Amino acid sequence: MSASSELEKSATNYALEAVRLDKQGSKGMAITMYQKAIESLLQLVQLYPEYSLNKVYVQRAIAYQERIKAIQGAVGPREMPHLETKNGDADGGPKNNGDGGNGKSSYEELIVTEKPNVKWDEVVGLDPAKKAVKEAIIYPVQRPDLFPLGWPRGILLFGPPGCGKTLLAAAVATEIDATFVSIDAASVMSKWLGEAEQNVARLFGQVRKSAQDGRPAIVFVDELDSLMGKHSNEVGGEIRVRNQFLKEMDGIVDKGKNLYVYVIGATNKPWDLDWAFIRRFQKRILVPLPDHHTRLMVFKLYTTNLQLAPDVDLHELARLSEGFSGSDIRDVNQSGQLKLIGEFFESGQASDKMAKPRPLTMDDFRQILEDRKPSVSLDMLALYNRWSEAFKAL
Repeated sequence: MSASSELEKSATNYALEAVRLDKQGSKGMAITMYQKAIESLLQLVQLYPEYSLNKVYVQRAIAYQERIKAIQGAVGPREMPHLETKNGDADGGPKNNGDGGNGKSSYEELIVTEKPNVKWDEVVGLDPAKKAVKEAIIYPVQRPDLFPLGWPRGILLFGPPGCGKTLLAAAVATEIDATFVSIDAASVMSKWLGEAEQNVARLFGQVRKSAQDGRPAIVFVDELDSLMGKHSNEVGGEIRVRNQFLKEMDGIVDKGKNLYVYVIGATNKPWDLDWAFIRRFQKRILVPLPDHHTRLMVFKLYTTNLQLAPDVDLHELARLSEGFSGSDIRDVNQSGQLKLIGEFFESGQASDKMAKPRPLTMDDFRQILEDRKPSVSLDMLALYNRWSEAFKAL
């Protein structure tokens, strides 16, 4: 067994024993086990400083330290060491991630099951992507009798960040009134190490039950590459989770001919995905940067509640913002509004409840666009186009 596997196994055993003792009321022994789990996690981070799950391990260590403090009712006997990896400061993370007395299991805290309320008209542009998603998900739900060969259960949405991948998945869930379960790599790797595989199995068991009860279910996996990417220094836990995910996806595709369970994955780095996962997504859809018409629609959407001066030309703004993503355009409008509010408060007029900031002018927008650059480079666009040509499946 490798050193990393031994450390991971030790951390898992210490953490599970700490939880057991904690629940039994053996606080002193629980603190000792939590501290040993922390030490094993920190050794793992130091042994593999560039490992992709280091942030998760640090978050778990911080969570255990917070639980120690909660048990003691004061600051613990020793503070968490300040951690840095080659990617920068790794401190930070969820506070009070122990059982905390809130009655929720770790699994219940992993996922977001809030029903999305996103309409199709809120997904501006993206017509090819919307068409492909409708063919794969919406039409089979409406008329399953027209699909004798079945339909895709795995849909991969890839492209630059901020272009509407999450919005598209939420709109589909709203359209078919589906149970919508959203997860990411950090949440799958359970806050109590050693439960990740069981969490994956429970997740798919839950969505299968929803589908069997007559309601479609969508599992949305954001940052798919973090969970299912190619890694040269994997440790045992991640390998097991990946294998469990493969097994569950195979179960949906092979045995669920009439089961409305879908896995929608979103990634900004499709080239990092393992081929074993790529081939399980029968639909692979590029969600690109907005074209001129889409940028115009996005500007109209985000300026709806802003006060604009008569000289503001949205068509010109759409032209000037070539290469900007949808989220970039939102940030441009937000920056304009923040600029006006800043001027308003600095002028001293804010104390007058009847006073209002001045309208946004075209010069304001021009200045903001000069000061901001697109979040996606030309080199990145070339990578997306090359990957799309090689692997797209509409």
